[in-house]
Amino acid sequence: MGYFHSVRLEEDKCKGCTNCIKHCPTEAIRVREGKARIIQERCIDCGECIRICPNHAKIAVGDDLTALAAYRYRIALPAPAVISQFAGQAKLEHILGALKALGFDAIYEVALAAEMVARATRRYLDNYGGKRPLISPACPAVVGLIQVRFPSLVEQILPLVTPVDLAARLARLEGMKATGLPLEAVGTFFISPCPAKITAARQPQGKRVGPDGVIPLATVYGDILKGLSSALPYPSRAGATGYGWGHSGGENASIGGRRLLEVDGIHHVIEVLTRIEAGDFQDIEYIEAQACPGGCVGGALMVQNPYLAKLELRQLVRDLPSRSMDLPVTEKDLRAEPVYPRPALQLDDDLATAIEKMRRLEATQAMLPGLDCGSCGSPSCRALAEDIVQGEAQDTDCVFVLRERVRVLAEEVVELARKLPPSMARPERGDEDAPSGNR
Repeated sequence: MGYFHSVRLEEDKCKGCTNCIKHCPTEAIRVREGKARIIQERCIDCGECIRICPNHAKIAVGDDLTALAAYRYRIALPAPAVISQFAGQAKLEHILGALKALGFDAIYEVALAAEMVARATRRYLDNYGGKRPLISPACPAVVGLIQVRFPSLVEQILPLVTPVDLAARLARLEGMKATGLPLEAVGTFFISPCPAKITAARQPQGKRVGPDGVIPLATVYGDILKGLSSALPYPSRAGATGYGWGHSGGENASIGGRRLLEVDGIHHVIEVLTRIEAGDFQDIEYIEAQACPGGCVGGALMVQNPYLAKLELRQLVRDLPSRSMDLPVTEKDLRAEPVYPRPALQLDDDLATAIEKMRRLEATQAMLPGLDCGSCGSPSCRALAEDIVQGEAQDTDCVFVLRERVRVLAEEVVELARKLPPSMARPERGDEDAPSGNR
């Protein structure tokens, strides 16, 4: 089965500008023949290319409201960060009410599940004696980054379910209990701030436990906004600690009481993971790592300015009660399926062939200028060398190599012209005009 990706390229909009290749954290994009191309094995659906593309050629493919028709009872699962997009304009209960009015029968706040996961995380850390630091699994883009670029760290990902998956499971149980309907008639729909969570729902690690569909916030933002003034309020069950997960630092705040590190922004996350791989940060118990700047409030599918959204969410959290939820599930139910590396960066499955390709790669890289300008359509000179070795590019794709080849060729042509015998020299203009034959 192929790996599903929510991030797609709209080729007709792509201008081949190379902005995306310079920002992709896993070097999953190339520009060839004037168009971008996404290497599926490397893509982690972080949304950086969506955020940076000036031509809007990268999009995220999710569900829309028509998907609700497949179920008799529909439950919305709003991410904590989703509330931040409207927090300055309405109270929490009215925001939830406007969301319910889009065609849902009930709402189960992911923030409520986040409170449960925070309690489970505290318990796990209390009894954990293995390699540190543990890394939060809440951001699927970070999990994907570890799988692709830092496979040695997969064992340090906290082995607990994410709030999204837990919310989907508990919402289904509540829906079945309230209606008497069978499992297949109850649909759960996560309202997502980012494309990585669309992918995570479509491509779970093991048996499917996540939501039945994922609706990008951007597709329903306008409908929710229009309904704020007229929607009936829907009661909230989550508290400050759960909704705090929507911005960076919120997860750690809900866990509390330890040496906890927070980092947001995919390239900052890479810096920290590089240090962990090198053996640093062993005095840190847990790392909250989020790919988007500011946390989920900065997701690529959000609408509001992330800094304003973070402020609004913090103010909303300040006014919410602190709640401590009893766990309605066992510790065993909270354990996640194992995470495995994705061998996306290896040169070949055969070790001997991979070693030979590495030798050729290093030799090829040595002849390149090392400027990492991206004009060749690869993100760096090393990436171009890899593409050449893999048969996906040529050395003359580098403009500097091409210019040198043209210069050498021109000099060879001039030298060859000098060596031509007089009889093969080009005739003068007068000779060209004279009629042929004997006179």
